[in-house]
Amino acid sequence: MVETFRGLPAHRLTLPCGDELQVALHGAHVLSWVSQGRERLYLSPDSVMDGHAALRGGVPVCFPQFNQRGSLPKHGFARNLPWALKATESTPEGVSLTLVLSDSPATRAHWPQAFEAQFIIELTPRSLLMTLKVVNRDTQPLEMTGALHTYLAVDDIAQASLRGLQGQAEWDSLTDVHAQAAPELRFDGEFDRVYEATSRPLLLQDGANRLQIEQSPTWFNSVVWNPGAALSARMADMPDDGYQHMLCVEAAQVDAPVKVSPLATWQGWQRLTVLQDPRPQERT
Repeated sequence: MVETFRGLPAHRLTLPCGDELQVALHGAHVLSWVSQGRERLYLSPDSVMDGHAALRGGVPVCFPQFNQRGSLPKHGFARNLPWALKATESTPEGVSLTLVLSDSPATRAHWPQAFEAQFIIELTPRSLLMTLKVVNRDTQPLEMTGALHTYLAVDDIAQASLRGLQGQAEWDSLTDVHAQAAPELRFDGEFDRVYEATSRPLLLQDGANRLQIEQSPTWFNSVVWNPGAALSARMADMPDDGYQHMLCVEAAQVDAPVKVSPLATWQGWQRLTVLQDPRPQERT
């Protein structure tokens, strides 16, 4: 269903179980994912919804550059441009939406590459699968970094924990310290760390809520970020207390560029799954 979300054209996908997804054409930005009656993504109420600025929260598509590691605008240009609807599909398992962005005068102003990017979003009960597919339409190799910059909703960041990265190489960008990840990550201030990705699923524990996070091996890194109180207060598009209700867990390619040969395709995905309570039902 096509509608508007705070003034932006958006598509809504729904399932009979009540799970629901909203995706803006601007940036192919996933705005909301409601599963089991609870919002699972954080979207800042102060995010600028003018159809030009990057949105704060949800799932920004960072392409073809991660952060400011290069000459392009921060996190690339894909999150600032309108994408086109390519397809919607219903299956016995769920529904999917494919949005596409191709090279244009707007992209060539920053990057001379001929390309087609597709963002495929698949909604099934308790699960969201997001795949970025990049086709090199050029005669020269394509090099890119990027991320699915996922903002996950939490009730209280001070009570949240993330498991599954233990032993992985860790770089703390705030202190420039390299180490190995602890078995459990906790968050009591600004947190910005880059990890070598693992094939193991990650587990975000948020009170009684548990979310499993997986990514394809084609993303070399996982990034975990929370701005903390001081940075949140300085961000114009974030409430002062916004940091308390979100945690970014990103599937990313931070430093080493992906190289895509002419006419070849690269793709990387992230899957989020709401885990059901494993405790047995009490007998009556």
